[in-house]
Amino acid sequence: MTALFTRGTLDDARETAAAGAPPLAPRADCIADSAGGLTFDVTDPGEAGAAHLLLRLRESEPPVEVRLPLTPAADGSLRAALPSSVELAEGRWNAYAQVEGGEPRRLVPGVNDLRSLVDRAPSGSRGHVAVRIPYATKQGNLSVRAWLRAPHAEVGELRIDDAGLTGHGRVYGTALTGAAHLEAVLRGDVARVLRAGVTPGAAATDFGFTLPYAELADGEGVWDLWLSPAGDEGPRIRLARLLDDVADKKPIFTYPATRVDCVGGQVEVGPYYTNDNDLAVRVAATPA
Repeated sequence: MTALFTRGTLDDARETAAAGAPPLAPRADCIADSAGGLTFDVTDPGEAGAAHLLLRLRESEPPVEVRLPLTPAADGSLRAALPSSVELAEGRWNAYAQVEGGEPRRLVPGVNDLRSLVDRAPSGSRGHVAVRIPYATKQGNLSVRAWLRAPHAEVGELRIDDAGLTGHGRVYGTALTGAAHLEAVLRGDVARVLRAGVTPGAAATDFGFTLPYAELADGEGVWDLWLSPAGDEGPRIRLARLLDDVADKKPIFTYPATRVDCVGGQVEVGPYYTNDNDLAVRVAATPA
């Protein structure tokens, strides 16, 4: 497979090189499908040779890479497909274009069409949920945020009042039983565990929960939330929100903190999404 180029691409590259500036970074438009696959349309790098799109897992040692062939598309770009059947380990994958014999070049994001990810509801028939969301890094490069959860507990709408946190969710890849319950575990002190019951939803995989803040108030720090869909004998699943088009929930989905009385006076209690889009509750001292 050969990376073909248009005359305009080659002329632009020559003018850039003649001016002493670094070559323009190749750009990739991304289209997501509802099954969890991604298609990348990459501007032609203007070099002859077999071309690949390279995904490299950040901070992996030894390096973990996935190579996808880039083939000519009808509009003069090069196309690579990442089907849902190709597994990506959970983490952040940096995206590069590489022509045979050359060094990988970081891709910059073009247009991301992520409409199929909004309110996505996978079947869970494979026993896991795979999520891939392309996004622009702080440096303006293209990366893909990937999750692979088996099984998975997806958080839906959250409601907050003075008494606590109420929410609902759906489980994938396993079944809910009458022994199902929620656990809040104090980070750094796994012996501190608070349980709350769950209620069945309209579908067999849906559940609701209420977490009273008064029970968390005497444990300052972060409480991570887990679902045990079959009670103590089954799996323990981290509650998370993954099935949409937002790669980083923490700065986007923000919730108010509630002042709650505790042994030492008052604390502020409120939910938030972690850097991995897992749901947690933070208990902090009230500002002076």
